[in-house]
Amino acid sequence: MNVTELRGVLARTLTAMPSHADELRKLDAALGDGDLGITVESGSNAAFAALADLDDAADIELVLRVAAKAFSTANPSTFAALIGGGVLAASKTVTGKTELAREDALEIGEAVAARIAERGNAKLGDKTVLDALIPSLDTLRGINGNSDDPLAAMIDTAAASVEETSHLQSAKGRASWMQERSVGHPDAGATAYLRFLQELRANWSS
Repeated sequence: MNVTELRGVLARTLTAMPSHADELRKLDAALGDGDLGITVESGSNAAFAALADLDDAADIELVLRVAAKAFSTANPSTFAALIGGGVLAASKTVTGKTELAREDALEIGEAVAARIAERGNAKLGDKTVLDALIPSLDTLRGINGNSDDPLAAMIDTAAASVEETSHLQSAKGRASWMQERSVGHPDAGATAYLRFLQELRANWSS
């Protein structure tokens, strides 16, 4: 995928993400303060506008960096800061590149996960976005080129992982205050990541 194709699919995906705001708000309200829907909607709109302002000479690092900063500053939430910081860290893995291969996508995802884990002091099993992100990256890594639709395989893994978060007790953020009462609810951040993957695939070649 070249940088023009990347900008196109990101623009279409960011345009679609606000349609999930109400679902994410309800999921987050069951565990926290219910602001995740607003975060995703305002962040996606801001990132879309920022990408539209870029000139045609922008490389992939700049595309990711601009989108990350716009998403993180559009809303003063922890989720926005973590996702923005993760994508900003990932932008440094593609310096100077104008084409993306599967290996680059994996490296970007790994950088996002590592930064979120570091800044959020979170790990797999804490019932966060990492509980869908990390398993989906494991799936991408395991495919090793032996799939015509690696994104579909990542979505399948992420969907199963979101379901698994229903059985976990929240260990981070406001949701952790609920302790055992957090069990029975899927994690909203992990669900947001799943919706992003689904929209990314739906808008891949539109």
